[in-house]
Amino acid sequence: MFVAPLGHAETLRYVVQMEEGSIAGRQVVTRRDDGLTTVDFSYKDNGRGPDIIEEYRLAPDGTYASYHAKGTTTFGAKVDESFTRKGDEARWKSTSDSGNARVEGTALYSSLAGTGDGFSVALAALARRPDGRLPLVPSGTLSMRKVADAQVTRGTESRDVQLMMLTGVGLTPQLVWATADATPRLFAYVVPGYLRIVEEGWQDSGPLLARRQLEAEGEALAALGRRVSHPLEGLTLIRNARVFDSENATLGEPADVYAFRGRITRVVPASTADLEADNVVDAGGRVLLPGLFDMHTHVSRWDGGLHLAAGVTTVRDLGNDNASVQSMISEESAGSLLMPRIVATGYIEGKSPFSSTGGFVVEDLAGAKSAIDWYAQRGYPQIKIYNSFPKDSLAETVAYAHAQGLRVGGHVPAFLRAQDVVDMGFDEIQHVNQLLLNFFVTPKTDTRTLERFYLVAEKAGSLDLDSKPVQDFVGSLKSRQVVVDPTLVAFDFLRQRPGQLAPAYAAVADHVPPDVRRGFSVAEMNIPDDRTAARYEQAYARCIEFVGQLYRAGVPIVAGTDEIPGFAYQRELELYVQAGLTPAQVLQVATWNGAKYSRVLGDRGSIAPGKAADLVLVDGDPTRDIGAIRRIALVVKGDKAFYPSEIYAELGVKPFAEPLRFGGKGTTDR
Repeated sequence: MFVAPLGHAETLRYVVQMEEGSIAGRQVVTRRDDGLTTVDFSYKDNGRGPDIIEEYRLAPDGTYASYHAKGTTTFGAKVDESFTRKGDEARWKSTSDSGNARVEGTALYSSLAGTGDGFSVALAALARRPDGRLPLVPSGTLSMRKVADAQVTRGTESRDVQLMMLTGVGLTPQLVWATADATPRLFAYVVPGYLRIVEEGWQDSGPLLARRQLEAEGEALAALGRRVSHPLEGLTLIRNARVFDSENATLGEPADVYAFRGRITRVVPASTADLEADNVVDAGGRVLLPGLFDMHTHVSRWDGGLHLAAGVTTVRDLGNDNASVQSMISEESAGSLLMPRIVATGYIEGKSPFSSTGGFVVEDLAGAKSAIDWYAQRGYPQIKIYNSFPKDSLAETVAYAHAQGLRVGGHVPAFLRAQDVVDMGFDEIQHVNQLLLNFFVTPKTDTRTLERFYLVAEKAGSLDLDSKPVQDFVGSLKSRQVVVDPTLVAFDFLRQRPGQLAPAYAAVADHVPPDVRRGFSVAEMNIPDDRTAARYEQAYARCIEFVGQLYRAGVPIVAGTDEIPGFAYQRELELYVQAGLTPAQVLQVATWNGAKYSRVLGDRGSIAPGKAADLVLVDGDPTRDIGAIRRIALVVKGDKAFYPSEIYAELGVKPFAEPLRFGGKGTTDR
């Protein structure tokens, strides 16, 4: 609500609320009579979050005349960003970039560290544009269209709000609830299943807005799916493909692969005969892989296109709102959602001031058992334990989950070491930092805080991987066959400095929209000087080296990301080669291991009769050059074909390979 203290300013307050209702932060917007607006934005979830103060003045056309933001990012990097426009001269500077441009007419600065109030500025400026398009600085064009309406109530008061879809920034649309007046502004920003930023006093409208937004998103996503998916009716034949044997990590001689009704029916030596089928493509000796597995995602409904374009046909969800992930599983199974197959993991967190949200948040063993029962009844293959889980209940929780037939993995709860959870029976550990903290934590180290990142950054570089403590720990992992999901790509940020193009995305930077590329240069860690930078760089190198050591010792590895879908997965595989695996071994990890430890090996993970027709045709040989994994010409998921070039075109991404299209009755259409 608006409040006007002392008659010289008006203040608009928003509440940052997590899905289950807890208050995680605030946004306070104060507009002074002299034209200066200040925004105080802060929220904390999972022991971390941004703190940003913005100040700006608007030009007569509603765009920024001046803008300044200061504060810290989610992981503690400093924010200091400014923009000014005088006449046609625009200048900007941040910790990541600086520049100037001559700008004619209306144009809105696109900030790197902006708060939710940036939506209000953009909505109002767009409303003034007859064509609904707003040029951006440094580059790009923002567009909006209304996709839904809703009426919200508070007691006897009601308000009309509208759901606006903004496109032109990022890889997927942004959906924002706006007021319905002539100068619209932010009413609510909703991330269904996770959080919402809602005008104070109207928090109870959050669930209604989330439901209506999901309906509108579903319509948009169904339309996207129809545009980029190609049903394969009848008999399908991929001719003359070199099939990757994922069980043995070898590449075979050219073969013909048949599929019918979404399942592989025959794999036979390539024939020169004029074979007929309803859907035929000649692979021309290209490499055919089983569908890839991203074993560490927190999947959202807009992720599917990027996953599928990268050949990822199965994702393992490792923490989500239970209702949201179940809905996505149903939509994917029904064919109404553009999405890989989803293997859900049951998320269990402990209640504390640092708790993350999603799944179940429990206080004791009884709560943990109840959560496990819920997951077991719904066929989940595994649970994931998180940072605040009560350590005194952990051993019995692991035993109970095993008794119900579930695997157990996750983070190492605070005030324990990785060796402790191995001894308690963990089947899997997520993230390389959770492993390395084993050598650095003390009984008082609280890894629910940013310490779980900075401690590794400070100390891992000097860790002797040949030392007895490390060798003993690796031996313990091997003897118990504890699976490691290292997510190396997710820790690329440990060593990134402001303005440095993130190495994780350097190979795709020239393919993504300019604003996305610009975002790749935003640092997250507080790295104040060259000495610290060198130390953190060495720490990340040691993380990579450690994963190679684990693999060579016989510790099972799975490939997951916890980062940008598709692009991060490709980098994760490259990092395994850097760690010492051969490209063929990496592809085995990405396929066979993924299926094995998701408990779907009988259905997926290799190219064999009876298994799902999840297939990836690569324009190159990734068994020799893992970088070729980006050049995918065709993806088959069951009874549908996808051409990554088409998906990327929808998302504003420059394709990496030309499509190889199915034809009919023995023909192929390049």
